[in-house]
Amino acid sequence: MSESAPARESTTRAALIDAATRLMLEDGYAAVTTRKVAARADVNQALVYYHFGTMDELFLAVFRRGAEASLKRLEDAARSDDPLRTLWQVSSEPQGSALTIEFIALANHRQAIRTELADYTRRFRRKQREIIEQVSDAQDPGTPTPAAATVVIAALARILSMDGMLGITDGHDEVLALIEDRLTRWPPHEAPSPALQAAPEESAPLARRGCEQ
Repeated sequence: MSESAPARESTTRAALIDAATRLMLEDGYAAVTTRKVAARADVNQALVYYHFGTMDELFLAVFRRGAEASLKRLEDAARSDDPLRTLWQVSSEPQGSALTIEFIALANHRQAIRTELADYTRRFRRKQREIIEQVSDAQDPGTPTPAAATVVIAALARILSMDGMLGITDGHDEVLALIEDRLTRWPPHEAPSPALQAAPEESAPLARRGCEQ
């Protein structure tokens, strides 16, 4: 049975987003052109504009897909047995960090990207803060507040990614050891009750070339 028109459109749109994502990771946002995206997705160049209208819309689609996936992983982290470790894994994931750095560079030139990046960053950090607050009673005196911790996490993830792009690894093992030591100081955390899991998140206005998103 042949694929329906809506299904074909959905498949083509996803292929174009995949192609743009790979180009950003491999060569940076400046390498993302309609011609290159279409060639990578093996479709007609006109389909890029058919599905997205403008390059900004394509970039936003790439960003939103990654940001929403990261937010979903943070939601899952909140219910895991070790939420802080999972939080760090999500926040420091290399591909996500690399894309975030590209989007930060792109945001310097495109207002729409800047607005979206800021919006998702606020949502991402709010969810990080909520996870940290789940185990805040177990913190040692003098540790950073949950809000401060989210900024430290973002900064560490980003600098590790940026260093990696340059081939710099000096001090990385030591930093990762410090993070591991900090994580092991927090006792195992029990998943929140079903009632807490079902509580809706407050509405309000993410992200990170190889690591918040």
